[in-house]
Amino acid sequence: MKIGELSKLTKVNIDTIRYYERRQLLPLPKRTMSGYRDYSESDVKRLLFVIHAKELGFTLEEIRELLSLRAGQADCSQVKMIAEIKASKIASRIESLTRIQSVLVELAEKCEQEGTSEECPILKSLEEADD
Repeated sequence: MKIGELSKLTKVNIDTIRYYERRQLLPLPKRTMSGYRDYSESDVKRLLFVIHAKELGFTLEEIRELLSLRAGQADCSQVKMIAEIKASKIASRIESLTRIQSVLVELAEKCEQEGTSEECPILKSLEEADD
């Protein structure tokens, strides 16, 4: 299958597919006699794996590690550990984002929507924010 077909099938932009090839997340595909990329069913599965891992928040480096474990005879406990570490990082990020959201809501509630920008409590608060 050509790159355009792979793109349509997986809903992944052609440039993204090429980028994943350059980053070695996808193997370089075989080429047809006329030089077109020729993707196999295993390429489709691998691309979907990358996309699904990305949707779960894994970085490209982490995905490369998962692909390496997938290709070898790694113990499932290694994969579980990676997933648990990622879940912990996401939980920390959620806590941080929740704190940020609370501050923004509080700032927005202080704003009376009147006066000049010099009087805006949101802008004043940002000027006075602790570093």
